Amino acid sequence: MEFGICFKGFVSPDRARNLVKQAEAAGFDYCWFYDSHILWRECYPAIAMCMEHTTRMRFAPCVTNPNARDWSMAASLFASLAKQSGGRFDIGLGRGDSSVRVMGKKPAPLARVAEFTHKVKAMVRGEEVIYGECPEPVKFPWADGYELPVHIGAYGPKALKTAGEVGDGVILQIGDTYLVEWLANQAIQAGKDADRDMSDYKVVVAAPAYFGDKETCIEATKWFPAMVGNHVADIVEKYGTDSGLVPKSLTDYIEKRKGYDYSKHGQSDNPYLDFITPDIVESFCVLGQPEDHVKKLRDLQKAGMTHFNIYLDNGDEENIIAQYGEHVIPSFRR
Repeated sequence: MEFGICFKGFVSPDRARNLVKQAEAAGFDYCWFYDSHILWRECYPAIAMCMEHTTRMRFAPCVTNPNARDWSMAASLFASLAKQSGGRFDIGLGRGDSSVRVMGKKPAPLARVAEFTHKVKAMVRGEEVIYGECPEPVKFPWADGYELPVHIGAYGPKALKTAGEVGDGVILQIGDTYLVEWLANQAIQAGKDADRDMSDYKVVVAAPAYFGDKETCIEATKWFPAMVGNHVADIVEKYGTDSGLVPKSLTDYIEKRKGYDYSKHGQSDNPYLDFITPDIVESFCVLGQPEDHVKKLRDLQKAGMTHFNIYLDNGDEENIIAQYGEHVIPSFRR
């Protein structure tokens, strides 16, 4: 199983360099960065910097979207980072949440997500591509055939179908064992129905991890279910509570949700946390002592997870990386 860490753009450059070096030495495989250019600093200069201080770790945005950049610019950026890192670059891709909604714009339709995946992968390989915003063909003469891995973030049935049909993996921003299995199976089945080979398909679970007593852990990570609830609310609005397409456990937990402040996206001081209960935090995150982390991750692995991506947004980052390197990762590498 793979392990990753994920940063927001407010981590200082010096600290980011030190954390990725520590994480690579501890056995982590990936470093992901939030791609939300208004709320935090642009992530790609930080990715390029961190690549220069590692030799094995792979890097990716978690997640970018089709509406943030011109597609040729996005493809050139991705291909350039892949080339200068020796092929250590993936992308996570979504419809667009904080990076576009904070500007009052709407997320991209799923058809646009699928088209972006096909067209950008083709440009990165070096193929000639025509896409909607550019009437003339685009071809990078310097491209060298790199096959860009694209992992698609999804919750709803149609997004999961898209992730299975066109993605190299699915990103599930939730750590609940039952829900991970329920969501991952939909993406994998969609890929099989499209006659794709899903044997190497990645199921990335992105969630906070924290060490300590229950009360301390819950207080540090209660921001996360609120962020998840923002996505779930979109699904419930689209499909309703009685469609059978959204589990009751999800619709129940956002029943008392009143709103969301994007200026506090992914932060513990977001004012809209009142509907979050301790049991939801425990369900959605990986908390407790090292043995608790190993047990929860074993259960998630059985549910289909192939990659655990830790949202390092709660403080105590150096200790979390150290604990995983000493006590958790070795349990999955024996």
